[in-house]
Amino acid sequence: MKTILRGTGKTVVIEDGGPTVILGERINPTGKSRLAAALLAGDLEIVRQEAIAQVAAGADILDVNVGAAGVDEVDLLPKAVRLVLETVEVPVAIDTPNGQALAAALAVHKEINPNGKPLVNSVNGEEASLARVLPLVAEYRTAVIGLCMDDEGIPKTPERRLEVARKIIARAESFGIPREDILIDCLALTMGADSKAGWVTLEAIRLVKEELGVNLALGASNVSFGLPDRETLNGVFLAIAISRGVNCPIVDAAKVRPYILAADLALGRDEYAMRYIRAFRQRKQA
Repeated sequence: MKTILRGTGKTVVIEDGGPTVILGERINPTGKSRLAAALLAGDLEIVRQEAIAQVAAGADILDVNVGAAGVDEVDLLPKAVRLVLETVEVPVAIDTPNGQALAAALAVHKEINPNGKPLVNSVNGEEASLARVLPLVAEYRTAVIGLCMDDEGIPKTPERRLEVARKIIARAESFGIPREDILIDCLALTMGADSKAGWVTLEAIRLVKEELGVNLALGASNVSFGLPDRETLNGVFLAIAISRGVNCPIVDAAKVRPYILAADLALGRDEYAMRYIRAFRQRKQA
């Protein structure tokens, strides 16, 4: 199953057995006071810089989120999407829970890149989210990330997360959205609060891949929140998640790409280790 995204100059294919696709997470003000302050002031220069830096670090897709406190997302998100599309060639993931902001950003994306195909981040199993997001995904023919949570919250068992994923896919297909345009995120929660949290996510990933066959995203960094040596935990967790079916992790490319490339090599997805060696040489030169 192939999920195809198109930027202004680069097409990205997400599929089993192919190279793991990196969705760069850094254009997001959560936990980034400097970015949040710039967005509140309407200054998008830091967004431009982050876009360039993430692509240089190996990101294949860029998440675009301007949801800082006090920001008018309906006004600012389309401007940020425009800037990123004009700065780099990779596809974008438009990241907002605000339906009006999402509609405005999708309209700008279509204007700038009429033959492009972005990713919407995200919809979940809550009825309000399904009703707000899926009509726009269908109208603009985008791909979408589905989060395994619903009106009861984030399920505590792998089996319930599978149920939520099944619900999201069924509802999306009822809007005419093909299954190949749906990526499921089984949601990583911190192991610092629950030592079984990582296992629950990994088992949910396995179930969703085996039973539903869709491509899988994963916001991975939450798994290490509150724990020391986060980079090591994130890298190991990502490698296991990739082996279970995740093929589009949402990460800081500069920090974890070496782990992702190592996982791809170990899984036989890097002929003669060429991608791994090339990236190592680039890091040495830098």
